[in-house]
Amino acid sequence: MKTCILTIACLGLFFLSGCGGKSNTESESNSILEDVATTPEPEPVSDDPMKNKGIGPITEVELGPIDDAMVAEGKAVYEQLCIACHKADQKFIGPAPKGIMTRRSPEWIMNMILNPEEMVKSDPIAKDLLVEYNMAPMANQGLTEEQARQILEYFRTLE
Repeated sequence: MKTCILTIACLGLFFLSGCGGKSNTESESNSILEDVATTPEPEPVSDDPMKNKGIGPITEVELGPIDDAMVAEGKAVYEQLCIACHKADQKFIGPAPKGIMTRRSPEWIMNMILNPEEMVKSDPIAKDLLVEYNMAPMANQGLTEEQARQILEYFRTLE
């Protein structure tokens, strides 16, 4: 019986001594390392919205004369997937695309369409829009670069 009580007492002391936790310095150090490991390297972003290309696969877009076939395709995709949150000429759940070509670079627009999750995490304009529109993030519709370019072409006609 004495052996049993002595064993229980020793085990209790053993467990209690293990509950002391880490020192503050070790804890803070691990926290900082975790933050550094999970924080992506910030992309260089211009303060000028028309020079900010956003974050994603699109680095350069060349615009020529408006392509009516692309406009028709872009309008069809927009009406199928985007109209639930974006009205062409008024604020709704998301911003209106009318006039966007004077507010954002073509690259930024396409990157927002193709890469909305990363944009709202890392792009200052996208972050501000997320706050302005009640923290309603843009859904990633899984569009191709070609479809995003068609939507961009449609947006060019909404000036």
